[in-house]
Amino acid sequence: MMNTLSLERINRSAPYAVTEGDTVGTFRFFTKKGVHYAVDFVPDDLIETGESFQLIIANLNNVKSPRDTKVRDSILAIVDEFFNKNQSTLLYLCETGDGKQGIRSRLFEYWFETYRYKALFTMLTSSIVDEEGVVNFATLILRNDNPLLAEVVAEFSESVQLLSQKPE
Repeated sequence: MMNTLSLERINRSAPYAVTEGDTVGTFRFFTKKGVHYAVDFVPDDLIETGESFQLIIANLNNVKSPRDTKVRDSILAIVDEFFNKNQSTLLYLCETGDGKQGIRSRLFEYWFETYRYKALFTMLTSSIVDEEGVVNFATLILRNDNPLLAEVVAEFSESVQLLSQKPE
């Protein structure tokens, strides 16, 4: 069960005004260009060791989103609050429907590289080719002080290896 995040703390560092969504663990904001973003934390069972959540970042109105550092900073403010309240594992899986998953993965990695507290976390990114030949990207993020760190990293690596093997 995810601990409740403080909207007040998020908005202290988020350049865009963040609001809560309809369900626990969902957040929304609009950019100055009218892009409507959703950031959701959904329980995930890919990693069975400890508690894990999938981080979902969605452009709800499909408005083209130009480079906007305020988007990055708003999303990182939400993620920062998640980790302030939880020792859970975060999984970020890039959406593949439009073939831009590689771009999304590189952008997310860049965002995390600029995160002021990145040294406090372990982040692993892997690519997995599915049966249709589509390259999928998965990123694991967890706090370095997580008592299950070694087990979670091992499980993620094993899962990636299993998913990368072609079925016989």
